[in-house]
Amino acid sequence: MTVRVKRTFEFDAPGERVWEFISDPAKRAGAISVVDRFDIADDGRHATWYLELPIPLVRSTVTVETEDVDVDPPTHVRFVGRSRVMHVSGEHTIESDDDSSCRLVNEFVVDGRLPGVERFFERNLDRELRNLEAALRQDLEATA
Repeated sequence: MTVRVKRTFEFDAPGERVWEFISDPAKRAGAISVVDRFDIADDGRHATWYLELPIPLVRSTVTVETEDVDVDPPTHVRFVGRSRVMHVSGEHTIESDDDSSCRLVNEFVVDGRLPGVERFFERNLDRELRNLEAALRQDLEATA
C-alpha cells in the first residue's frame, strides 16, 4: 500500500522567504520527528536521513538517501528518497498572489517495503506535515 498526502499551508510572508526554508534540505529534514540526524552533501542536493521508526520489524536506524531532483527557484522543489524499507517523494510548490502572502502546497508519497511502514506513515504523516509547518512558521518569525 502506498500512502499519499497533500496539504496546503497559508503564510503571511513573501514566497521568497518560504522558499529560503523549503528549498533547504537540512531545514526540511530537521522538521521531521523520525529523522534522528542527517548529513547534507557538499552539492546541497543530496542528503542522508537516519530514521528511527517505531516499527517492530525495524530494529535499527534506517538510512534514506535523498536527492532534490527537480528544483525551480523560487517556487518548486521535488525530492526522492530511497532505502531498504521505503521509497519517499515530496514536492513543495509555492503559489503567490502578491508580495506579502503565499500558499505552500505539499505532496508526499511513501511506498513501504516492509510490513508496518505504510501503516506508520498513514497514521503519522499529517503530524509530520504539522511539524514541517510549525518549523517553517518559527523560521519566518525568527527572521521577521
